[in-house]
Amino acid sequence: MDRIFRMKCLFPCFAAALAAVSLLTYCHAPDWKWTWKLAILSGEFGHWLVVLPLGLIVIAWLALPGAPRCVTLALCMVAIAGFLRPVFSARRLAGPLPGEMRAAFSGGNPVQSAFSFGRLFHRPNPETVGVTTEVFARPAGQELKLDFYTPLRVMVESHPDRGPSPPPPCLVVIHGGGWDSGDRLQLAEWNHHWARNGYAVAAISYRLAPRWIWPAQRDDVLAAIAWLKAHADDLGIDPTRLILLGRSAGGQIATAVGYGANDPAIRGVIALYSPHDMPFTWSVSREDDALNSVNLLRQLFGGPLDDGRRALYESASGQLLAHAGSPPALLIHGANDTLSWYRHSERMAERLKELRVPHYFLRLPWATHGFDFNPNGPGGQLANYAIDQFVQSVTR
Repeated sequence: MDRIFRMKCLFPCFAAALAAVSLLTYCHAPDWKWTWKLAILSGEFGHWLVVLPLGLIVIAWLALPGAPRCVTLALCMVAIAGFLRPVFSARRLAGPLPGEMRAAFSGGNPVQSAFSFGRLFHRPNPETVGVTTEVFARPAGQELKLDFYTPLRVMVESHPDRGPSPPPPCLVVIHGGGWDSGDRLQLAEWNHHWARNGYAVAAISYRLAPRWIWPAQRDDVLAAIAWLKAHADDLGIDPTRLILLGRSAGGQIATAVGYGANDPAIRGVIALYSPHDMPFTWSVSREDDALNSVNLLRQLFGGPLDDGRRALYESASGQLLAHAGSPPALLIHGANDTLSWYRHSERMAERLKELRVPHYFLRLPWATHGFDFNPNGPGGQLANYAIDQFVQSVTR
């Protein structure tokens, strides 16, 4: 009897846990430090997790009586719907995405299909490209390094007598980590992918808060850009075609540098799940959120937003630095992001629209912070397509 009672309780409880995790594709995760990782699992790996409620349906149908069976089946259906939501949402977004990208950036040829069900379950393990590590600056005696991913050369297919294609553009990748952590090795699989597509990639380090406050981070990115230009011939890159790409805190740095430097060599800026208006970011930050974002901003700027620091906060705000001649931007953000509100990217897109700066905002309804952890997941596939298409368009 005890065993039967435990089975009657166990299966509905397990189904309830699966349903709760799957609902993270519909709503924000609670403000706990680890729950956003469950949201990544649900949103970008849910097509694998769906086998759990499917298996539980079979077991419940065969082994459970009456009410426990009905409850388990109902909860499993909720879990299946939640786990599959990202897949079908991504498929729906993929349809208009190529045309919208071409319209936003005046042309460009599709580099691949925007979404494929097959890629969800087939994880290729392609050969990596060559990587070299270089020291690009020594501010205050601290060595700053970058990892340079050597691109695969793309020969001109038509008119072979023209020889090899011109030197490739270079993506300057700026890591995330709340300005006080992270490193240039973050999500290196993406760097290999872009290099295989024919683009050079320089994943850079920068000085971290709280020891180093803004604008040290901006200055380090500018130093990396200067180093890449000075060594362009040795690296085999085009110093007039650079794209800044940053995630989270790195995206904030990317837009602040891209829109503040007024450097024509910066052809575009890509920011994933990032803030862009730091006074606004301060106004919506809380000490009790998952990151204690108030503390992160205090560390980055040496204190709170006040009259004495307002100019410092504004100098880190790509949204406030943007102007009519700013380079094009690609913004990607999940609507369920617990760590960085999607409204940051939405406001940035609104500002660029006012300025008539070419841009595209890819909003992923199910996704959370760090959704690109799985390059072959629903969010990873759409981001992959959008980034490849953007880079191709702005570096033609």
